[in-house]
Amino acid sequence: MSNTAWIEALADLQQKGEPCVLVTIIEERGSTPRNAGSKMVVSRERLYDTIGGGHLEYKAQHIAREMLENRSRDTRLERFSLGASLGQCCGGATVLLFEPMGQPQAHIAVFGAGHVGRALVPLLASLPCKVRWIDSRESEFPAHIPAGVEKVVNDEVVDEVENMPAGSYFIVMTHNHQLDLELTAAILKRNDFTYYGLIGSKSKRAKFEHRLRDRGFQPDIVQRMRCPMGIAEVKGKLPIEIAVSIAGEVIATYNANFGEKTVDGEEPVPMLVPASRRSQAG
Repeated sequence: MSNTAWIEALADLQQKGEPCVLVTIIEERGSTPRNAGSKMVVSRERLYDTIGGGHLEYKAQHIAREMLENRSRDTRLERFSLGASLGQCCGGATVLLFEPMGQPQAHIAVFGAGHVGRALVPLLASLPCKVRWIDSRESEFPAHIPAGVEKVVNDEVVDEVENMPAGSYFIVMTHNHQLDLELTAAILKRNDFTYYGLIGSKSKRAKFEHRLRDRGFQPDIVQRMRCPMGIAEVKGKLPIEIAVSIAGEVIATYNANFGEKTVDGEEPVPMLVPASRRSQAG
């Protein structure tokens, strides 16, 4: 690979919405395998370009993958002595900069390609989010799908719930109440989501709560469902007005969770406004 391969790799990964870490040698002392400014890109699957190979590159790759696993958005500096501990015979020292790239704030599944879905998905696509747009009806999708959005046509829509990572955002707005209920049950059963919004009225919520109780769902889990979803202060019945309200709630939620760590494997239940902002407003 040429030593500019990282540029093409970075552009390609960002176009696909795939997170990666850019690793740069920012300081070198003594004899080092590559010069300052050398870069490589680490994705979950591959390495692009090189910072000189050997144990240093292996350690850098391990740190970068750990950052991807933790969805870290903070840059990181690490200093390495290239002595016996790294199995390098050149005896110099190197400082590496690790920069997370393209890490989405939220993985979002939108179920339903009706009027509100068609208004909402372009808004979500313009945010730092990775969106999967799911419907059983190919004909409902518009001809142009926004960049960074994955269109999923599947007759078994409910099967798609398990294809999302832990901590995902789920938005359900299908054409069918029974399908909405089955999706709700599958999402609540996972109970590892950051946000679950269901389109509908307070009376729809009451019916769903009753049916979910009959299926054995505990009230505290059912309470995590946002229905009606969206910011209540944003009034209006037009698809774009509803979509803006929902997108606003999504933004408020990922801002509230920014940098938040999970404890004992349990996802935090998000508050819409972080405590720090509430105190500033007071």
